[in-house]
Amino acid sequence: MDISVVILIASFIALLLLNVPIGVSIALSGFFALLFSLDFISTTTTMAQRMSAGVDSFALLAIPFFILSGFLMGQGGIAHRLIEFAKILVMRLPGGLAFVNILSCTLFGAISGSAVAATSAIGGFVIPEMEKDRYSREFSTAVTVTASTTGMLIPPSNILIVYSLASGGVSIAALFLAGYLPGILVALCLMIASGIYAKIKGFGVPTQKQSGQVMKKTLDALPSLFLVFLVIGGIVSGYFTPTEAGAIAVLYSFVLSTFIYKEVKFEELTQVLNKSVCTTAIVMLLIAASSAMSWVLSYENIPQSISDYFLSFSNNPIIVLLMINILLLMVGTFLDMTPAVLIFTPIFLPIVEALGISPIHFGIIMILNLSIGLCTPPVGSVLFVGCSIGKTSLARVIPPLLPLYVAMFVALLIIICVPSLSTWLPSILID
Repeated sequence: MDISVVILIASFIALLLLNVPIGVSIALSGFFALLFSLDFISTTTTMAQRMSAGVDSFALLAIPFFILSGFLMGQGGIAHRLIEFAKILVMRLPGGLAFVNILSCTLFGAISGSAVAATSAIGGFVIPEMEKDRYSREFSTAVTVTASTTGMLIPPSNILIVYSLASGGVSIAALFLAGYLPGILVALCLMIASGIYAKIKGFGVPTQKQSGQVMKKTLDALPSLFLVFLVIGGIVSGYFTPTEAGAIAVLYSFVLSTFIYKEVKFEELTQVLNKSVCTTAIVMLLIAASSAMSWVLSYENIPQSISDYFLSFSNNPIIVLLMINILLLMVGTFLDMTPAVLIFTPIFLPIVEALGISPIHFGIIMILNLSIGLCTPPVGSVLFVGCSIGKTSLARVIPPLLPLYVAMFVALLIIICVPSLSTWLPSILID
């Protein structure tokens, strides 16, 4: 192994162990590795140029728009209305509140595009309600944490935009459409696992239909759900680009939260904007640093070496995908999703393309794989947010998480083995 690669890996691990922020760790480890090959001035100039080029993309303008839209929706009373709508659909089933939790997280994640936002918004409402209905707090938290990751697949999803950038230009519209069926599949698998677990533990009983309120609660939720159709419909039909769709999402969520639901006051908009700016800054730093590290890896010819190794090991697409997924599952346990996508997409995408695997299919596999990492220690951001919202500890949440992990792995295997789940919608709706 080249000494510069050893320096990159060793410095990255050392910085993480020292609790240096992930974006800074990525940038510094790339800098140290490149410094071994170039002089100080050239290294500094190159890293600055690579970081600047990493965020110099019109498509990335969609991310701050969708982040702002997600914060407006999160503070605008959307979560409560989606929960009430989910109750209409699944509350009467055994373990109904667990299904309500999963469906609500799926719907809210699809609207906000953020797993952390879905965990905070839905968990804050549903976990206490599940506890009142004699569900354990740990199980309620586990359901919320895993279900919130479906928003990473179902558009509008910021991480799919990042994958499009890292892949060299895979259609964002195609990726958005590709995420629907896999996202629904994950939700269904989680429902089956949670239903079985709730039945075994005796959690929840069928509840009578809430007559007289079905129409009202449905109408209350429809304006929120319409955002998904507005954004995706406009992109697919060609009326606007993903970036323009993000701006329209901000305008729509502002009108909905401020004037229709009247949950966000004008004096609260400054706070919403501040949160959006801070989140956007963090995401953009991660993108810039990860883009620079990805360039360093390419400069050291690492992707080609890894590609040659994988292709010499096997020519079977399923076996290669399983090997890549094992590596990604390991990566997802300690690396945040955005840098993981930016660093490993240029490494693994040429391998799967050489085997005839669609980059759209691989993108969905990769995002779902890394979504599992959001729910696993030691760095699972969604897991720790869920424990905080549920007021419980990591050790107590892990046992009820295990069957839900199995459900997500089953969904991942199905998606790997059935490419049409990811490619069918883009093939019929996009020329």
